[in-house]
Amino acid sequence: MGANNGKQSGSEGKGSSSISSDLSSSTDQTSTKAPKNAATSEDSDLSMRTVSTPSPALILPPRSSSAVLNGSSTSSSTFGTETIAMVHTPPTSLTHPQRGLRQPRDQQGAPIDILPDHAFLQIFTHLPTNQLCRCARVCRRWYNLAWDPRLWRTIRLTGDVLHVDRALRVLTRRLCQDTPNVCLTLEAVVVSGCRRLTDRGLYTVAQCCPELRRLEVAGCYNVSNEAVFEVVSRCPNLEHLDVSGCSKVTCISLTRDVSVKLSPLHGQQISIRYLDMTDCFALEDEGLHTIAAHCTQLTHLYLRRCVRLTDEGLRFLVIYCPSVRELSVSDCRFISDFGLREIAKLEGRLRYLSVAHCGRITDVGVRYVAKYCIRLRYLNARGCEGLTDHGIEHLAKNCLKLKSLDIGKCPLVSDAGLEQLALNSFNLKRLSLKSCESITGRGLQVVAANCFDLQLLNVQDCDVSLEALRFVKRHCKRCVIEHTNPAFF
Repeated sequence: MGANNGKQSGSEGKGSSSISSDLSSSTDQTSTKAPKNAATSEDSDLSMRTVSTPSPALILPPRSSSAVLNGSSTSSSTFGTETIAMVHTPPTSLTHPQRGLRQPRDQQGAPIDILPDHAFLQIFTHLPTNQLCRCARVCRRWYNLAWDPRLWRTIRLTGDVLHVDRALRVLTRRLCQDTPNVCLTLEAVVVSGCRRLTDRGLYTVAQCCPELRRLEVAGCYNVSNEAVFEVVSRCPNLEHLDVSGCSKVTCISLTRDVSVKLSPLHGQQISIRYLDMTDCFALEDEGLHTIAAHCTQLTHLYLRRCVRLTDEGLRFLVIYCPSVRELSVSDCRFISDFGLREIAKLEGRLRYLSVAHCGRITDVGVRYVAKYCIRLRYLNARGCEGLTDHGIEHLAKNCLKLKSLDIGKCPLVSDAGLEQLALNSFNLKRLSLKSCESITGRGLQVVAANCFDLQLLNVQDCDVSLEALRFVKRHCKRCVIEHTNPAFF
């Protein structure tokens, strides 16, 4: 970067001020002391919102640790033990260009300054959130480019030490300066793994981002139902919601005030299509009933390890959400063949089904799915010990478009089942037989001789010979074989 830009960025810390009143002398490594007339209260930055930009650090984590924003580390500084969010003014040359120091003519500008604006914007699209904030502090031109609305369709923050509530408040406030209190450009907020996120941060998103379409708060276990309801109610275009690992979330619904204003069919007002509630341990059948009644447009639903769900919850799901294409109830130990009978009512719309480690499922339930869900392409039945060759035979003869099958840890599946699979499932690309005690090399050879497009085969902890593995490698040249035979390489 040119010398002129270098001097501008070197003085940028002189105009910085803290959001927190208790931070008057602690800034990041590139900042100097704030001027005496700098605001000291939390709301003081309102007076300079039109010329302020969030610090690239945005976070000052405890000493000897680093904050990570969008996968990029930033230097750490500490004030006590609390993580502080900072806001800085633009470079000095932005607000007082006459004060900038003149450089010799041969040193003015840099090769990068020759790039047109659209090239800069293309480069900036690949930068994480904190790096965009850093670029905004370089010079006047970069400041204007870095805050181009087209670059701020997504906010992505990660890190355990990140004070994410404050970071969201600072960023949304800056993005709302052209349209007060409303950010019309922001479509996605990804704060997965930010354990310090609370309902306060989600309230900020709900109030400022009505055009939000995607929200991911995976692993943010301090988030509760009330905040999620607020986002769903205020963001009518929300289609993708990931609350996996949020143990306090037991339901997805509109707020009571919104529900009263809408008609009895208000459940159709929620446009969520993708919902991930993996590890939401407190979710029960009643909660799933409410979710299904309100989110009737669901196409992707993941309920892994929601251990309190039963077959009754799946009955509600099928009644209200007939468009489900992908469904996972892995490790839901109360799901049985009756639940699969309900799932089979989705018929040809179902493409993906995972019932891994559902110990109550047998050939009866798989037969229902195979008979009606003929367009099924993925089935994970790992650990379903009641599954036998008869269930595999029904699956192979009816689901001719099956591409991926996981029947690991199914001790009753033998070579006879593999033969039926090989003679009917010619499109099979991925097959997992891990820890299938009854599988031998003969069954593998039949599969390899018929399924030429096989790309992945897992035979770990299976009693298969070295010759069988070599036979598979010869016939399926693109196949990756996962095995535990030290003689095969």
